[in-house]
Amino acid sequence: MSRQMPPAHPFDDDKLKEECGIYGVIGVADAANFVALGLHALQHRGQEAGGIVCHHPDHGFNNARRFGYVRDNFTDQNLMATLPGPLAIGHVRYSTAGGKAPVIRDVQPFFGEFSMGGAAVAHNGNITNADALRRELIERGSIFQSNSDSECIIHLMARSLQKTIPDRMEDALRRVEGAFSVVAMTRTKLIGVRDPLGVRPLVLGQIGDGWVLSSETCALDIIGARYVREVEPGEMVVITDQGVESRRPFRKQPSRFCIFEHVYFSRPDSIIGGRSVYETRRQIGIELAKESPVDADLVCPVPDSGTPAAIGFSHESGIPYAMGIIRNQYMGRTFIEPTEQIRNMGVRLKLNVNRALIEGKRVILVDDSVVRGTTSRKIKEMILDAGAKEVHFRIASPPTAWPCFYGVDTPEREKLLAATMSEEEMRDHLQVDSLRFISLDGLYRAVGEAEGRNAKCPQYCDACFSGEYPVAPSDQIEKGFTLKAAE
Repeated sequence: MSRQMPPAHPFDDDKLKEECGIYGVIGVADAANFVALGLHALQHRGQEAGGIVCHHPDHGFNNARRFGYVRDNFTDQNLMATLPGPLAIGHVRYSTAGGKAPVIRDVQPFFGEFSMGGAAVAHNGNITNADALRRELIERGSIFQSNSDSECIIHLMARSLQKTIPDRMEDALRRVEGAFSVVAMTRTKLIGVRDPLGVRPLVLGQIGDGWVLSSETCALDIIGARYVREVEPGEMVVITDQGVESRRPFRKQPSRFCIFEHVYFSRPDSIIGGRSVYETRRQIGIELAKESPVDADLVCPVPDSGTPAAIGFSHESGIPYAMGIIRNQYMGRTFIEPTEQIRNMGVRLKLNVNRALIEGKRVILVDDSVVRGTTSRKIKEMILDAGAKEVHFRIASPPTAWPCFYGVDTPEREKLLAATMSEEEMRDHLQVDSLRFISLDGLYRAVGEAEGRNAKCPQYCDACFSGEYPVAPSDQIEKGFTLKAAE
């Protein structure tokens, strides 16, 4: 029986959803407890559900999969006592593939028994040829248990003729298109893999004599692990009690890391490519102030993701920074509105304007992105209701005009405001005094590319802004999606 999750709050409906988070630990007692802590630090990457698989030499494989937050499930001592052993992997999920209604069988990690023993797999990203693979596998006799594209990896491994699980995983992932970071485990091995373009993140850490794989460095910090390095694009690491073995199963390609990780997805206390995410976002605000100055009295972030960029904008422009909007920290993503009257309050359940600061002021609002524009309009109305004289939006990313097919849940293209409107038309639609987005070149400069974007060979995946997909989304094209025409 499937369990229906409460509806997301309206504030969150107008944000891109944060893919998934993966985590693995080997070589420490009660590894599942460390995985639970790591998943808690990665909760921003997926709030729908979480799961942990572990292995103990005497008790074999065990797993637990639950809907909801990590803190509400994996802090139960009775549950954690069922997950013993020195090796475990975990996953927090926001569904980007599969059925709309969440069901427990879609919750990762996925587990399978092979002739050489069991293996579990957790995946962050999206397989863009999953429909074609699924049809092929079903025709050849595979029986799928979930709606997830990630399950294709387990079935491809089962079909492989290779003699070891790491070799079977290599074989399987060579058939896969799209974006993937994978954490997997056998009875004795922890395995991490990134796709050849390195679209999705994965880092390696060390804790005592043990090792950790994580989507972000902030989840190393929470357990006191030492950051070692990033798993490189196209690299597989196989970790045992003997140490770390590095393999290169794919043809080398130029890296195309997701640039939106810098803008929004990653936590500001994480490190990406040797750069502080917080500092990069502050630099985005500096670039934005250089590109799109405006006379105003206050710079206010739309909390929380707009905060570092607002600080940078304030620093560069000399306009005072102020917390003009206060976020209710106790308002969860899955607030259940008990009455229609409360439901109609919308964004006010989560955000409140600091009227004493705003009244009579010309206000610059700094946000990370505009997707549908529905929340931006509501926030603007709140600011005007509080007595602001002018409202100017400054957006810390270029216009989001194309859907992502690499592990981010974005609306269909016609529902993206920037896909159907010019910047000036968006300003009219939002009814604000001015609206400006950072340029794509400005964003590249903020992430450390001094010359901006190399149009002939982009340094990042920026398909949601440019429409240039580094891997053709074959399943979507088959369904009728039209790629951007070559210029």
